[in-house]
Amino acid sequence: MSQLTLPLAGHCRCGEIQLRISAPPILTMACHCSGCQRMSASAYSLSAAIPTRGFEVTHGEPVIGGLRDPELRHFFCPSCMSWMFTRPPEIVTRFLPEFVNVRATMLDDVSWFSPFIETWTRAKLPWATTPAAHSYAEFPPVEDYAMLLAEFAQT
Repeated sequence: MSQLTLPLAGHCRCGEIQLRISAPPILTMACHCSGCQRMSASAYSLSAAIPTRGFEVTHGEPVIGGLRDPELRHFFCPSCMSWMFTRPPEIVTRFLPEFVNVRATMLDDVSWFSPFIETWTRAKLPWATTPAAHSYAEFPPVEDYAMLLAEFAQT
């Protein structure tokens, strides 16, 4: 695994939406929930929680898609429909620094990426495995996040 070099650009499959991250992630994860399985057409989704100040869409206008929850906003390319990033509900940012969950595979270089935690393992496909250091049946309890962020910062 290589080191993350910032800034790092990324784009959707067709290139209409382009993004840039200029801050390292506060956490990386794999989510096994059935929603992520369906939206990614895979066993799980991979994401990097990027501080809001270190994330920007540099070209194009993504659209909201996926689950139509007014608090959980999944952003897609309107042309190729790539699921690019998610802005978490306000309840989450009460306990964590503000962040954007960027789908790691949208970034031009993912050689540095490895999921540190995996969530919703109770819904995972029996053969799906990750190298995550921490696994949770659903989301981590709120009281675990301080430890997770501190431990991830040391990796």
